[in-house]
Amino acid sequence: MIAPLATSLLVAALVCALWALVLLMLSRPVGKRYLLGALALIELGLVGQAVAGIVELATAHRHVSGVTFVGYLVASVIIVPAAIGWSLTEKSRWGVGVLLFGCLVVAVVIVRMNQVWSGV
Repeated sequence: MIAPLATSLLVAALVCALWALVLLMLSRPVGKRYLLGALALIELGLVGQAVAGIVELATAHRHVSGVTFVGYLVASVIIVPAAIGWSLTEKSRWGVGVLLFGCLVVAVVIVRMNQVWSGV
């Protein structure tokens, strides 16, 4: 687990959630390239974190629940594309709401991954 990457992904997910909240309050559609680009960068970081996390889990001698940790890693990689896909098919203002929810879920999953990794 790369702690600085996890922290930056957490902050980026919360910033994107705030951005999506503003778009939701303004009743703007999802078709904002900047928001989707930011989410693509978050997804790239999550894939890197997943690869690094699995490698560290395989090589580190820690008392970590491997199944739970890998489950959180896989979930973190799946959530963003699912939210983007769903929000692009939803033509109402709630498409942005799906992105808001997806960003918040990613933030919670990152916090929970850190807790599992640290043994809390």
